[in-house]
Order: sequence, then structure tokens, then C-alpha cells
Amino acid sequence: MSDFVQVCSIDDLVKNSGVAALINGTQVALFYINDAVYALNNYDPIGKANVMSRGMIGDLKGELMVAAPLKKQHYSLKTGVCLDVEGVSIPSYETKIENNQVFVKL
Repeated sequence: MSDFVQVCSIDDLVKNSGVAALINGTQVALFYINDAVYALNNYDPIGKANVMSRGMIGDLKGELMVAAPLKKQHYSLKTGVCLDVEGVSIPSYETKIENNQVFVKL
């Protein structure tokens, strides 16, 4: 059973953008949007590189998403499911903010 890990201060994140963090040996992309933090694995399974934190965020048909920077597939920030290619997804992680600290549960 995984526990929440304190990753950073909310002030370390950039609003409406992504940053990468190394959590217990796993690269995680953190996105700070509308006072919430979303976390996906940083590895792009189609582009085959750790680049998801550099993706552009937005809304696709009502779904909050990130576009992979290499080949531009869209992934749900809530679930990690690829919105363009059936059967492809990125692991997503539960997050919480307490006392301005960001916690992620791998």
C-alpha cells in the first residue's frame, strides 16, 4: 500500500504549466491548474521519452488534458487515458495539498 509523499511547496509549481519531479525513483509530471495539482507519470509511451511535464495543457471537449510535446497526443490529466489512441494511457497519481505542501501517492 502506497502512502502520500511530500514533494514540494505549492510555490515551487508554475500555474497553468507542468514541472517534473523525481519521487522515489519515478519521474512524475505535476500540473498546477485552478488551485489543484494533477500528477501523471512523466514518460510519454508514444514518443518514448520523459517529457510529459513539458506538454501544453488545455481542454479538449470538456476534458482537462495535456498534449504530449513530441507527437501531440492528448492525455486526460485526471485519468492519464490517451484521448486519441485507444488502449494507451499514462499512470496517474492521487495528489493533495496541505499547508501549501504538495503530496503525491504513487
